[in-house]
Amino acid sequence: MSISRLLKSMLSIALLFIISVTTHAQVKFVNEFLNIGVGARSHGMFGAVTASENAATSAYWNPAGLIGLEAPFQLNAMHANWFGGLSNYDYASIAKNLNSERKAVGAISIIRMSVDAIPNTLQLIGPDGSFNYDRITEFSASDYAFLFSYGRALNESGSFSGGANVKIIHRSIGDFGKAWGFGADLGVKWKKSNYAVSLMARDITTTFNTWSFNLSDEDKAVFQKTGNEIPVSSTEINLPRLVAGFAYFNTTKNFSYLFESDLNISTNGTKSGIISSKNLAIDPSFGLELGYINKVFLRAGLGNIQRVINPENTENTKTEFQPNIGLGLVLGRLRIDYALANVGSVSGVLSSHIFSVSLDFVKRKNPS
Repeated sequence: MSISRLLKSMLSIALLFIISVTTHAQVKFVNEFLNIGVGARSHGMFGAVTASENAATSAYWNPAGLIGLEAPFQLNAMHANWFGGLSNYDYASIAKNLNSERKAVGAISIIRMSVDAIPNTLQLIGPDGSFNYDRITEFSASDYAFLFSYGRALNESGSFSGGANVKIIHRSIGDFGKAWGFGADLGVKWKKSNYAVSLMARDITTTFNTWSFNLSDEDKAVFQKTGNEIPVSSTEINLPRLVAGFAYFNTTKNFSYLFESDLNISTNGTKSGIISSKNLAIDPSFGLELGYINKVFLRAGLGNIQRVINPENTENTKTEFQPNIGLGLVLGRLRIDYALANVGSVSGVLSSHIFSVSLDFVKRKNPS
């Protein structure tokens, strides 16, 4: 794979991203649960893994990295609960080597984020104005994403690879509202010697959600009396986002180290971003992984770098960032990862505990 061909492939993805952004410049971002990320290893490195991840979780971060899967078959699972246990986030995936000679891998992933036991107080007040707490029920707000992924080598050596995702999204708010959505991702990766370069275009075709609502006349009347807008069927569009990654890695006799830096490029320009304008934001993230005999790993990540108003002098701003840390342990075919992060906050105490496991399946040897 020549440098010129690599650059052409990456520029093609960047061009698709620019065209999509230009076409849908007035549309806001949705499906934020898909921007959280999967895998405790990745969270420990603050998501700076698009160029270095090579397990089944690559299906989410960059499907071009799926060709790094060494086992014929791999299972992954992750669980986390956030905001004092109010929100649950779960992830599971399976990946299979489809063609070892051509280095082709397929994967299926499921992501679920939910808030359960939400009180429904629409019927709390009766027609006569009296309160009846027995009329309070509960419902859940759940978001699902199903990813169908494929990655393969694009040259004989396997140094250059590409991959794609097709996403099906289902969101629900109790029995009141439901939405279905579809989208696609596209990624490429180039790995040689001690470094790797990647480009991942999320929602390259834009991802849309189509909402439908089912409210009774009685529920609508409550909305009107309380001054709330009655929701109507609508369509939401998720704008494309580009992630460029660069990783450097090396291994000695007993130790290994990996450093990666990712640039998340989006059109949700914000004044708080460290590199931003009215319609463009570039958010850098950094990840570090140190390994011992390829069994024990220590990780650290840095991201969510923002400019915030200094409360002592509102005319000035200061820069804040969020650090993450993580650990990894490999026990034969089983890998256990842990990350300590702080989801939903720029600063403060790390309070989000994230666990994930990965299990490789190998072919049975024929008896001699």
